[in-house]
Amino acid sequence: MRWCVSIGAVLVAGAIAGGNVVGVAAPNPGAQLADTRELPSVDVELVLAVDVSYSMDMDELAIQREGYAQAIVSKEFLQALKTGPNGKISITYFEWAASSDQKIIIPWRLIDGPESADAVAAEIMKTPIRRASRTSISGAINFAMPLFDENPHRGLRRVIDISGDGPNNNGAPVTGARDAAVEKGVTINGLPIMVKEPSYSTMDIDNLDFYYEDCVIGGPGAFVVTIKDRDKFKEAIRTKLVLEVANRTPERRVVPIADKEQRVNCMIGEKIWQDRWGR
Repeated sequence: MRWCVSIGAVLVAGAIAGGNVVGVAAPNPGAQLADTRELPSVDVELVLAVDVSYSMDMDELAIQREGYAQAIVSKEFLQALKTGPNGKISITYFEWAASSDQKIIIPWRLIDGPESADAVAAEIMKTPIRRASRTSISGAINFAMPLFDENPHRGLRRVIDISGDGPNNNGAPVTGARDAAVEKGVTINGLPIMVKEPSYSTMDIDNLDFYYEDCVIGGPGAFVVTIKDRDKFKEAIRTKLVLEVANRTPERRVVPIADKEQRVNCMIGEKIWQDRWGR
């Protein structure tokens, strides 16, 4: 089952205490990693896969960076951290563009409280912002998967958190990468960025949120948080990370996606590129 939510539909601004999240539903018991070979030491292994393609302007990239850094040190995030049985998570952060262009900004780090959260946020902010060509969501997923094997901390859940402002237009089809990840017990959540009017010049599409819901996210409890207002950018990132850490799915806009007819052509990005460039 997959879910989608607008940032205006769920606000996690209140405290998370006693395992309860304000405005979100109960934990999804099915979103557990089936691995009994070793005892999990963290509640979630979280991969943050962040779009830095040229369709993102420098202001958006800066806000995006700040959003992740501020979310990790926020009181809501730190309170969510306490709700898990281990009270800590493992996190890595990389930026992506084309199918062969991924750069790890933060290798696997353990976050178990304010001090470790501050250290990770500082690492995110000190790296120079960059931009690159093309958009390969499939490349980001395929790059993320081996990272789990490199993580020294085993988690109860494995989650890939993908942000982006356009459809896949490079590399393998996104649905194949998504399905392969889901088959291995990984959940993929999405953060579609829709703060600008769709433009032919930047290969944008209408209904990017539908594209993420139908073509990108998958796995137990998978969901989308959509950003449609630049002023809500940081709030959306914080909301999404809190939900992921607390193992919650949005309570409102509970629209089951899996049983609906696909609304968007999952090859639309490749088609736009072919129509425009002929290759």
